[in-house]
Amino acid sequence: MAADYYCADSENGDHIDDPSEDALFELISDLNGTDNTFVVIQPDEDEPAWFASVAVLETGGYEIVRRDTGRREHDVIVETSIGQIAGGLSKWLTTRAT
Repeated sequence: MAADYYCADSENGDHIDDPSEDALFELISDLNGTDNTFVVIQPDEDEPAWFASVAVLETGGYEIVRRDTGRREHDVIVETSIGQIAGGLSKWLTTRAT
C-alpha cells in the first residue's frame, strides 16, 4: 500500500509510509556514522515539492534540512536531541499533509 501523504527512507533501506513521531524517532535513532547516515522524508511522487532530511554529523549531533519550494521555505538546523528532531519534524510534516 502506498503512502497517503509521505514516506521516510533511510540510507540502509528502511522505508516507512506516513511515519508517526515514534517511527521517526526510531529511524533517527538507528542512524550512525558508517552505513546509515541519513533519512529523507518526502511525498512518494516524482519531483516532490518538499522534503526533509536528517543526517549524522561527524562532529556529533544531526543536521536537519527542511525545504518546501511551494512555500519558499528552506531551513537548516543542527540538533542533538532525537526527541526534539522527531517532534519538530512531525509538526512540520503535518502542515504538508493538509
